[in-house]
Amino acid sequence: MKKIIKKKINNPDFYKIFKPQLSPKKMLELGIFGGAYFGQNIKEYPKSWFEKAKISKNFDVKMNRFKVAAGLSREHWIEKGWIFKEDPLGWFQWYCRFSLGRRIAHIDEIQIKRWKNFTRHVKAIEKNCEYGDLNCRRRQRQAILQWAYDPFI
Repeated sequence: MKKIIKKKINNPDFYKIFKPQLSPKKMLELGIFGGAYFGQNIKEYPKSWFEKAKISKNFDVKMNRFKVAAGLSREHWIEKGWIFKEDPLGWFQWYCRFSLGRRIAHIDEIQIKRWKNFTRHVKAIEKNCEYGDLNCRRRQRQAILQWAYDPFI
């Protein structure tokens, strides 16, 4: 008989660590994922999110705030197990739905841990760049923007 180990999830304090600096609306306005994260499938989200959003049917690096591509391929996300059936587009789709009130404890825990681990890139910018030098580490700045961290540090 197999011993079943239950991992505790949905610790009431767990959600308290998730403090994104940018809303999905602000991220879309600044320019993320080459404008093509959702394609044209935006009906489930508030219209106000897209009033000033930089969106495109196809990836266009000029739509990104820092005019650089940043991030790993979708194939890599799938290989790493970061794509879930509930959010087939990945972290940002999860964040949008989370910000609208959806909660799925075991997925929330995974995605919040992934978000928290991204602080290493924020720290690298702070360590290696003069405050406000937006030309320093543009790729990392674009990446942290895509994870709801303020890239203007």
